[in-house]
Amino acid sequence: MTHYIYLVRHGEHQDAEHGLIDGPLSPRGRRQAAALADRLSGVPFDSVWHSPLERASETARAFAERMPSLSPQPSALLFDCVPTGMTEDTPTVFEPFFGAVTDAEIDAGRAQMADAVSEFLRRKSGDVHELIITHNAVIAWFVREILQAPDWKWMTLNQAHCGLTVIAQRQGRPWMLLTHNDLAHLPVELRTGLPESHPV
Repeated sequence: MTHYIYLVRHGEHQDAEHGLIDGPLSPRGRRQAAALADRLSGVPFDSVWHSPLERASETARAFAERMPSLSPQPSALLFDCVPTGMTEDTPTVFEPFFGAVTDAEIDAGRAQMADAVSEFLRRKSGDVHELIITHNAVIAWFVREILQAPDWKWMTLNQAHCGLTVIAQRQGRPWMLLTHNDLAHLPVELRTGLPESHPV
């Protein structure tokens, strides 16, 4: 009996290049979402959760179109967020990132992710398959959590648009990372969203 969670970053959105925080998927983002939905179409999902932001909601619709039995549900615990600020252990190379983030945003992100971990990383009985469509930081925090890595490590765990990360927990065992940022379903021209220096 295993509980599987499929973590998916939303597809590329149209307004990303203009600096806006949300917007509908770009044509490339729609192709990314369709490719991943096709790949996962044989998984017997018990539930589908997504961030309420438009880019994640639209990615979830791509799955519902291919699997009509699915009813994606929004969750405020999956909003994009910043779950930590600078700590004594955080490498100074990350300091510029936090210059634009307020203490209130960090406090809200920390509280949100504490609640998200309690809600979603809770063992469920039987064989369970859950799909979560969310944002880079949220997925990174979940992965950091199950690896029991230092808090700042979430900043080193990046997901491409519609990259696939799978975690699982067997009865009586700790969570395992099965795959991280798997892009096998995406041709090279659809692999977007990673930092410039990140190998694709």
